[in-house]
Amino acid sequence: MTGLLRAAMPHLVVAPIVLPMAIAAAMLLLGEGRRTLKIAMGVASALIGLGASCVLFAWTDLYGTVAYLPGNWPPPFGIALAVDRLSAAMLVLTWLLGTACLLFASARWHRAGIHFHSLVQLQLMGLSGAFLTADVFNLFVFFEILLAASYGLLLHGSGKARVRAGVSYVAMNLSGSSLFLIGAAIIYGVTGTLNMAELSARLSAPSVANRNLIEMGAAFLALAFLVKAGAWPINLWLAPAYSAATPPVAAMFAILTKVGVYAVLRLWTLMFAGGPLAGFGADVILVFGVVTTLLASLGMLATHRGPEQASWAVIVSAGTLLSAVGLGGARALGSALFYLIPSTIAASLLFLLADIVQRWRAGASVVDEAPFLNAALEAEDINLDDEGEPLVALPFPGSTVLLGVAFLACALLVAGLPPMPGFIGKLGMLSAAIADSGARTKGHARIWIFVATLLASGVLVLLALMRTGIQNFWAEPQRERPHIRAAEGISILGLLGAALALTIAAGPAITASNAAARSLYERSSYIEAVLGARVRPMTTRGAVSP
Repeated sequence: MTGLLRAAMPHLVVAPIVLPMAIAAAMLLLGEGRRTLKIAMGVASALIGLGASCVLFAWTDLYGTVAYLPGNWPPPFGIALAVDRLSAAMLVLTWLLGTACLLFASARWHRAGIHFHSLVQLQLMGLSGAFLTADVFNLFVFFEILLAASYGLLLHGSGKARVRAGVSYVAMNLSGSSLFLIGAAIIYGVTGTLNMAELSARLSAPSVANRNLIEMGAAFLALAFLVKAGAWPINLWLAPAYSAATPPVAAMFAILTKVGVYAVLRLWTLMFAGGPLAGFGADVILVFGVVTTLLASLGMLATHRGPEQASWAVIVSAGTLLSAVGLGGARALGSALFYLIPSTIAASLLFLLADIVQRWRAGASVVDEAPFLNAALEAEDINLDDEGEPLVALPFPGSTVLLGVAFLACALLVAGLPPMPGFIGKLGMLSAAIADSGARTKGHARIWIFVATLLASGVLVLLALMRTGIQNFWAEPQRERPHIRAAEGISILGLLGAALALTIAAGPAITASNAAARSLYERSSYIEAVLGARVRPMTTRGAVSP
């Protein structure tokens, strides 16, 4: 039985890609009606994808990297998928956010435009493929799938603000995609392969031919990934675009910047962790990360509007992670991987809370000049079907307490304060950096710049969110209680529960993140799994057998 399970498990690797693709196609065939059925299909797909991702994470924790050949061609000639601890954790985070955002949207926002549910499924497919692929070109393909879906989702609900933000969003991402293609073409022309494992093996050789061309191609790739990660100075499009999107869409977008961070982390540890090219670009990535973190923290302090603060929180998280990648070291990187999960959850949750807070303030006749508010008010009546109010629109009890506790938890998560897991991740990064400063004979300036950046960012973010909390929750005590619908409350509680679970299970979670960081630097298990993936025997009909 165990042998059969181990033989069948690799086929689960393709489930996070195939499942949303099939559901999206089925939804398109249903047309624009049958919204209740689409909600059920979308949420069921998200829950199944979340379950499959959790199983894959548990599987990689036991057996290491699992590789799969969808076309059954031997590497490096065919497409290869690979899941290790890092990619499995990113899958769990992706499908967790997808489930929460679909639930939140089912209360009202899913009716603000067409093809919402299909586009969400396609975005989940693109995200899953980007985290699973073991080939640079297929990484580009999945990037384009998730970006194409995000273009439609950004314009969901229409409005001038979204169209204006969408133009910049599309232009910047198309520029990033062009840089991606140029970089991939240069590296393929020099090495003759885009398989990540084979690239790692070839670039780890004692001598590397055409080193300057490889570094040039890597620089183009880095620029493309930094655009997608929202790094300064090529991130001025991000805050206006995310704050203009509808709340569940913006909450889903919180993980898009992490795709860029993941791509940098994956390729740089595979290509430049050893051999003559070791350490290439580390200082540049550190500078990008430090400046991005500080300026995004100032951006949060410069605005009092919830969606904009949430957008800057996304950039703060991405900048902090890029700083840790540039700093290097398995210990600091392990804590950064742990920090990635709660910081992304916090940013996503802030978008959802901003929607409820703005509706709450509007109900109390509070003047707000944010263009986002008009869309929120218009959305009040869009979720009433002809047959009446759906079950997902029932009011949520204890809404004032839920809103206040959720906002406080978000503030602690983003600022990195105890007892939330963001504090644990930041403390781990600081401890690792300070420990490295005592062990290293040089490079102390880099380490202390990193430490100062994390501390300064935490103070600035805390000041920004304290001011917002006072303005929204204490300035007008006579305001009526907020109206939170059941689906909205469940999605908020789900994200809060995930953050709380990380706090309770911090020990095992940090152990897993440290193991993921070590495997990134060791690389051998990933290379062996991908290049050693076996072609499965064919049946007489030509189909791939389990």
